[in-house]
Amino acid sequence: MATEAHTSSAQKLTFMTMTAMVVGSMVGAGVFSLPRRFAQETGVAGALIAWLIAGTGMLMLAFVFQTLAMRKPDLDAGVYAYAKAGFGEYLGFFSAFGYWASACVGNVTYWVLIMSTVGAVAPALGEGDTVLALVLSTMGVWTFYFLIRRGVQEAAMLNRIVTVAKVVPIIVFIFLALFALDPQVFADNWGGGDYGSLFDQVTGTMLVTVFVFLGVEGASVYSRHAQRREDIGRATVLGFLGVLAIFASVTIVSYGVLPYQEIADLRQPSMAGVLDEAVGQWGTVFVSVGLIVSVLGAYLAWTLMSAEVLFVAAKDEDMPRFLRAANAADVPTSALLMTTVLIQVVLVVTMFSEDAFNFALDLTSALSLIPFLLAAGYALKLAWTRDTYDVDPNGWARELVVGALATLYTAFLLYAAGPKFILLSFIIYAPASVLFVMARREQGRRLFSPVELVILSASVVGAIAGVVALATDAISI
Repeated sequence: MATEAHTSSAQKLTFMTMTAMVVGSMVGAGVFSLPRRFAQETGVAGALIAWLIAGTGMLMLAFVFQTLAMRKPDLDAGVYAYAKAGFGEYLGFFSAFGYWASACVGNVTYWVLIMSTVGAVAPALGEGDTVLALVLSTMGVWTFYFLIRRGVQEAAMLNRIVTVAKVVPIIVFIFLALFALDPQVFADNWGGGDYGSLFDQVTGTMLVTVFVFLGVEGASVYSRHAQRREDIGRATVLGFLGVLAIFASVTIVSYGVLPYQEIADLRQPSMAGVLDEAVGQWGTVFVSVGLIVSVLGAYLAWTLMSAEVLFVAAKDEDMPRFLRAANAADVPTSALLMTTVLIQVVLVVTMFSEDAFNFALDLTSALSLIPFLLAAGYALKLAWTRDTYDVDPNGWARELVVGALATLYTAFLLYAAGPKFILLSFIIYAPASVLFVMARREQGRRLFSPVELVILSASVVGAIAGVVALATDAISI
């Protein structure tokens, strides 16, 4: 009896740990920006539909990564390994590069948020888009570079700690906003009068939902912690639904505090402005402190993760050999430097954008779509061809449906991103092929197969079109 009780306790502990890990990976600093971004695009009705679509689609993606981790346990080199296994080395390379670039651009949003937060008391920082904000952000970026280079191996533990710093202010915000909710204001915000069609409202919010759910792919990694296989699915579902409830609640309760026009004009982090209206100045301070603590911890963890993506890809010979370099502290130095340089470049670019935070957020989401689409497509391909299902036929129909829904959802996200961010993504993706050429030359292999030449040509044409569109002001940042 004692042994059974101990086993049951261990299983409960493992399940709770897995669920907490899923929650921690997805609760990012982007949640602090949700009220303003949604109010700029949609009313309450559109927000509810958007969260329903995003929640369903992202849950399908979570199931995809869970399925791939179980069906292809040998593919442990990260998200890009699925693209490589399913669609060839070149698309696998693009997936690795896109996932890395997405993480780097996402880190830029952290600095913009920090500077915008401090800018509430130091106007010279603006909304994170002034020269002083750029200088201070640059100092922060390179301080973290030298800190990590010396050997910071506690990022995972630190990220679990700062998850508390993120979640507590968010939960407090939801309860206080509910207490201050004005039914008449909420009713006036239901449809909104200036947004356009409901379909446009929903598509306008899709990229921000992708941004806040980045980390859903991490759920598959936690399968190794499960003592029982069924715990994997339960942890994924419960953890994901918990995060979805938090994100949707932050968005919806805000519509009951202020008219949507006023929410849309708040500075970031907009949660602080909403709470200031609900409870006074201390609400702004409370949210701001929680944001800064959580952002600094998340920045450290995601910078390490970004460098690791390049390092692992180089070890698998999908990136040039120089990216395999590591120092005595086991830090991938070349990959870390390349990561920091891209963060710095994008920081400078945001200074020329109309809205630095929204630009970096949308570009982060757009860059992540190719890796997600290829992973979903690979899961669909496995089920369609019944690869691995001859050994374990259980779940074939369910996984076929999940793969199809996840693929359709990510394809819809590409449509929602629109030509602007697709072209901007091409501008980043196309030059990356130089790294692919370097890797092939080091291996003494043919540079491109006929199919790969077609993909290269398409990416170059897209990049040229993007540059022309920027030069002629057909699109702007």
